[in-house]
Amino acid sequence: MLFTHDTEVALAAAAALVNTMPGSVPGDRDPDRLTSLDELAALYRDQGWTGRFDRDAAELEGVRALRTRLRGFWELDEAAVVDLVNELLAEARAVPQLVDHDGVGWHVHATPADAPLPRRMAVEAAIAVIDVVRAGELDRLRVCEAADCDDVVVDLSRNRSRRFCEGGCAARAHTAAYRARRSALA
Repeated sequence: MLFTHDTEVALAAAAALVNTMPGSVPGDRDPDRLTSLDELAALYRDQGWTGRFDRDAAELEGVRALRTRLRGFWELDEAAVVDLVNELLAEARAVPQLVDHDGVGWHVHATPADAPLPRRMAVEAAIAVIDVVRAGELDRLRVCEAADCDDVVVDLSRNRSRRFCEGGCAARAHTAAYRARRSALA
């Protein structure tokens, strides 16, 4: 394991949220994968979020607005990432505390469980990115290398080899390369 469990979970959750943005699905025309309360509920459930969940339009809009800011973790240089981390933590008045619940072991929460979901999402992502920056591993946050995809990727592989998102881009790239090799031989 490269980072602590909670850091890896928070990075995956941030990537999943960012990847709901329009323009990140190969072959589709800028679909937004977070337009309904049902989609928000699925994201909440799939990413293992706990705590307050209002399931209302204001919460949905707050989470949707957060996506662009979090994408900065994958696009900005280190100094700008640090500024973004500090901004998100200051805005939320985050107070890190060690907690142990749900059999996960000791980990950091920096907002109360009843804080609004967008605030908790922002702070958990920022806390996770602190670990990434401190470890000098910011290059593990990258954008999918497929030409028709701009999903973000968290590369937790030992040899830093992850190049594609989880949307099937690796299979498409490998198939295209295979076909190109086959046609070059013909």
